Amino acid sequence: MSLAGKVAVVTGSGRGLGLAYAQELARRGASVVINDVDAGTADEAVASITGAGGRAVAVVAPVGSTQTAKALVDGAVEAFGRLDIVVTNAGILRDTVLWKMSDDDFDAVIDVHLRGTFTVVREAVQYMRKNEIAGRIIAIGSPTGQRGNFGQTNYAAAKAGIVGMIRTWALELKRAGITANAVIPVAATAMTATVPYFAAAVEADANGQPMPDFFRKQVGFGGADDVAGLIAYLASDAASGITGQAIGVGGDRLQVWSHPEAATTEYRDGGWNYDALQEQGADLIAANAQDVGEKFPALPEELQP
Repeated sequence: MSLAGKVAVVTGSGRGLGLAYAQELARRGASVVINDVDAGTADEAVASITGAGGRAVAVVAPVGSTQTAKALVDGAVEAFGRLDIVVTNAGILRDTVLWKMSDDDFDAVIDVHLRGTFTVVREAVQYMRKNEIAGRIIAIGSPTGQRGNFGQTNYAAAKAGIVGMIRTWALELKRAGITANAVIPVAATAMTATVPYFAAAVEADANGQPMPDFFRKQVGFGGADDVAGLIAYLASDAASGITGQAIGVGGDRLQVWSHPEAATTEYRDGGWNYDALQEQGADLIAANAQDVGEKFPALPEELQP
């Protein structure tokens, strides 16, 4: 599986998962545009790729604005002559419960994750369609966007919105041969490092040691490299028939998330007024109520913090 001759933009790729994605794309032959808000971090990321024989340049700017989106696409075309792959990974966290979340907390996360994905992809797709490039759009989602998570109203909204956009883009871009997919990573990140449940796994990863099998095999939790392979695969010609999907990966686990479907469907002559809901609807809803949030198996005693 070669990406030779392909050019990729990876937002938020100065460090962490984004850097792992960029490095894997470069290892597979793609030229890469690194993006970060810090020039020193971006330069180090570029050096990690060029030092290994790859090709990379940096665009230092926060995602969200159309101006940054244009700079990223223009940076790819000016440095490498084209653009084939976009990975929208940039993100921030402003976690707090609903009643304490400020307008700024909400807007900042939505702007980077949701608007940043929209503006970058819009700009890239305009270029791809104009130049008849069967490109690859890969947006990074989260289990929080699929199932919700305490204290993450803004992040859950953004990540759920990203998957909704991907499904729409898959329809709109099919005729142009451009695929659009979401990846749902479960891996050691700055966010999971703050969760006590993952402490033993995050510590092992930080120390360059293998993660305990419990996390890899039962939780589906791994390191950045466990996610990077899926990014490279979805960017390749081999994945030309995959679009509109939300695909989870972490540790030894691969998941294809279902699209929302009705858990049950019932019809009633005359419709469902208040009395009908009280008499019949309440039991129907209760019998089919869906759980929320992620559910993890109990930690073995030796892995408890």
